Amino acid sequence: MAVKLQTSDDTLDENHDINVTPFIDVMLVLLIIFMVAAPLSTVDVNVDLPASTAQAAQRPDKPIFLTIKPDLTLALGDTLVARDALGAAIDAASGGDKQQRIFLRGDKSIAYGSVMDIMNALRKAGYLKIALVGLDAAQASPSPGP
Repeated sequence: MAVKLQTSDDTLDENHDINVTPFIDVMLVLLIIFMVAAPLSTVDVNVDLPASTAQAAQRPDKPIFLTIKPDLTLALGDTLVARDALGAAIDAASGGDKQQRIFLRGDKSIAYGSVMDIMNALRKAGYLKIALVGLDAAQASPSPGP
């Protein structure tokens, strides 16, 4: 006669604990996605419109002024610059510091598309901090009406 000393039960005990590790992994991935996407959704261009009544922004010690003349030529400070050499000229003026703000001045007779072309060239060169320079409304002379 055989005696079974050990009983073998095929049923498993129920585990009532929740496994939160996958939940934490998903939350960390979502956190990283939002951390990357949030800066992309903000506009980082400081705009000062002509004849504005806004408070003037603080200027650095050595600002870099890029001027678009009425004939669409470019001047970096007082030096004329060709459009295809714009990136190299600004790199030389800023010492390669891509975080430095570029102050863009344009004659009011030029088309808005021309200003956007120059801003796109600056962005392509890696300069994302661009400030548009305008006259203060208190200092601007009234223009003759039509």
